[in-house]
Amino acid sequence: MKMQLVYPYWPKLNRQTEFHLPPHGPVVFAAQVPGWVALEFVDENVDPMIFDETVDLAALSVMLTCQLPRAFEIADQYRRMDIPVIMGGIAVSLHADEAAGHADAVFLGEAEGRFESLLEDFRNGRLKRRYDYLHDPPDIRLVGPARREILNRDRYVYRGVRMLDLVHASRGCRFHCFPCCVGFLGGRKFRPRPIETVIAEMASIPNNRLFLVDNSLAQDREWLMELFSAMVPLKKKWVSHPILNDDSVLELAARAGCWYVYQAVFDTSEVIRNRIKRLKDHGIGVEGTILLGTDDQNEDAIYRLVDFLLEIDLDMAEFTILTPFPHTPIRAKFQKQGRILSDNWIEYTCDRVVFQPKNMSVETLERMYHYAWDTFYENASCQWKMGELFQKVIRKEMADGTYRRFEGKAPRKPRFFKK
Repeated sequence: MKMQLVYPYWPKLNRQTEFHLPPHGPVVFAAQVPGWVALEFVDENVDPMIFDETVDLAALSVMLTCQLPRAFEIADQYRRMDIPVIMGGIAVSLHADEAAGHADAVFLGEAEGRFESLLEDFRNGRLKRRYDYLHDPPDIRLVGPARREILNRDRYVYRGVRMLDLVHASRGCRFHCFPCCVGFLGGRKFRPRPIETVIAEMASIPNNRLFLVDNSLAQDREWLMELFSAMVPLKKKWVSHPILNDDSVLELAARAGCWYVYQAVFDTSEVIRNRIKRLKDHGIGVEGTILLGTDDQNEDAIYRLVDFLLEIDLDMAEFTILTPFPHTPIRAKFQKQGRILSDNWIEYTCDRVVFQPKNMSVETLERMYHYAWDTFYENASCQWKMGELFQKVIRKEMADGTYRRFEGKAPRKPRFFKK
């Protein structure tokens, strides 16, 4: 049996430097594809999309809402070729009914221990329309190493620098942040993987630079201390989402190789100023993630926020516009208030205004988004600031003997199927 796994193209943030990380969802899913299936993988963000008439089954792994329009094009073309289509991933779980209209089967939720039964159904001619495990997560101990060998590694290079490999040590999140759908997707219970399993997977990755894509590294202090202690001997350098704001934890994170964190900056308070300073004091870089368009912001508040960002010595900043994704608390609120302006998913890229802001017009929020990017990077471009961050990690690698020069090939521009 032969199956093609496709990760569809998605439009990147306006103003952001375009680069491509190896996708996480497809390689985690691929680990659940049994050996009796011949698997080929296409990441349309870096590879040309080739519709293979010889495959028995086409599978689409869709992470982002804005990937859906392209995923539906691909699925529809394969079905016109009489090749069955299955779809899964975060965006499919968020848009299950709509995705079902473009697929022979949708797989909702986490695949560990479950996906082979779908393939058996397909092989025996009894494929079901829906395999729904969304609110029934598998035993976390079933989560093994991702199948990264399906990646064309030479494609994930930017200006001669290999991009980070993605890995996760936990699933679920006990927090319930208003713009986030993780509570719906992965549950509000923190589910850590066995640390020995995580360390074995990290050690097996040839890349020295990793991105820990856990929803939050601020959920369990004892577990964090154990994880970071086990990571120290690996000498990996890594990036993550926020880490628990605790000196002992941050000191150990730095020893374990923390390079920089994505830290939400949601106001101009001393709490945020001190949190950034604490990270920097431990030698950890900071890329601020800044959400624009919240109900407590007006135009003047965004001006003040950008001034604040320039004061607090951020290494980088990523600006996004609040986007009401399905199954998030903020979408429920906006729907109740009649403030959703568009359900055109190609606009859900976090750089477009798809709702009615409370304290400014749509046009003003769009203008302030561009102002924020342009002002923060006015004196030093995004590429320059990223280069400075890479210099810091290279110095760390040279100090502990892990630096390796990588000569990679430039990725090919993807070709897109047109109707």
